Amino acid sequence: MKKGRFILSALCAMLLMVGCGQKAADKPADAKPVSASTDTIKVGVLHSLSGTMAISETTLKDTVLMLIDEQNKKGGVLGKKLEPVVVDPASNWPLFAEKARELITKDNVSVVFGGWTSVSRKSMLPVFEELNSILFYPVQYEGEESSKNVFYTGAAPNQQAIPAVDYLMKEGAVKRWVLAGTDYVYPRTTNKILQAYLLSKGVKKEDIMVNYTPFGQSDWQSIVSDIKKFGSTGKKTAVISTINGDANVPFYKELANNKITPDVMPVIAFSVGEEELSGIDAKPLVGHLAAWNYFQSVDTPANKDFTAKWRAFIKNDKRTVNDPMEATYIGFNLWVKAVEKAGTTDPQAVQKAMIGLETPNLTGGVAKMLPNHHITKPVLIGEIQENGQFDVVWKSSDLIEGDAWSDFLDGSKDLIADWTDPVKCGAFNKVTKTCQGAAAK
Repeated sequence: MKKGRFILSALCAMLLMVGCGQKAADKPADAKPVSASTDTIKVGVLHSLSGTMAISETTLKDTVLMLIDEQNKKGGVLGKKLEPVVVDPASNWPLFAEKARELITKDNVSVVFGGWTSVSRKSMLPVFEELNSILFYPVQYEGEESSKNVFYTGAAPNQQAIPAVDYLMKEGAVKRWVLAGTDYVYPRTTNKILQAYLLSKGVKKEDIMVNYTPFGQSDWQSIVSDIKKFGSTGKKTAVISTINGDANVPFYKELANNKITPDVMPVIAFSVGEEELSGIDAKPLVGHLAAWNYFQSVDTPANKDFTAKWRAFIKNDKRTVNDPMEATYIGFNLWVKAVEKAGTTDPQAVQKAMIGLETPNLTGGVAKMLPNHHITKPVLIGEIQENGQFDVVWKSSDLIEGDAWSDFLDGSKDLIADWTDPVKCGAFNKVTKTCQGAAAK
């Protein structure tokens, strides 16, 4: 995270800003499991408040706390107040599983809102399936998964990555592609899908460059030099960025140092939003792009109301809102509706009640929970502005249903997920008519 003392100082200040929030809530030594007669419904909040992902996840913790506070002011759920139980897995992927197990078995939470990276979700997944609890996962991800215990309110690749490539092909006449990502599940699988998609569109293998870097990558000189060389053939080149966390600051700074501007080589990011841009100098990023399903700049009454409530709750009229916050908002509201419909917090009843429920999103549409546990979303392309906001330059004409399985990967194109009768399977092969994954019991 350093290219000279200035960048190091800037990053340190930024990490201090996001990492010094509320401490993880410790469970009292005499805490007892919640029973049907208790006065509260416990809600697990499992986001990194320290480590490399704190820059993104701390805000989601605060978002859940705000939503719980608002719901309690309405009378709670089923006549009971909601009680948050906040823990910090500290950007430590195995710790996510350990903390999830504690939340479910010791704190007896009815639901968990948490995770950012796919490796954290993959770590937690067996725990939720073993204990039959519910996780709401609010971040864009690589797909290739559907669990009866997880509700995916972030974008699947067909709701972000594929439309982003289509936009650059059509609007930017891009011919060469750099797929740059952090070295973990989400970037690798997403880029595998994008490579297959690009090849299906007639792009040659030699016109695709793939690069992965560790979390927290700080030295980008040689990598950006290679990217610049790759883009110097005369063909229009773009960078598809799945770089995650605090590594984005020095990456964009190095692009600017090499005079890689949006008109020369646009970057479209899937993990850079308003929160990541707040508190840093956004000048090196101006004109570059991001693909999300929501931007703070969207002009709707619901969005203005949400932003105002957020700033009042956080007591800071300059705080931003972003896409994973909207996904958290959608997931929380769907969970409340499902609990009220089921008349209980029992996971199996809530899972069944969830399918088909709808709730307004913040962009003027409706999010509907699909049988594959994904939701409907619009797709937006935004151009980064100097103030850290996005100017929406493109929006899908319709809401897009999230696909659990890619249409462009062998082994996936024949699969669907459907947790309703008669399929009740997260990986059902349409050709062989068999369930290749865990089936609902």
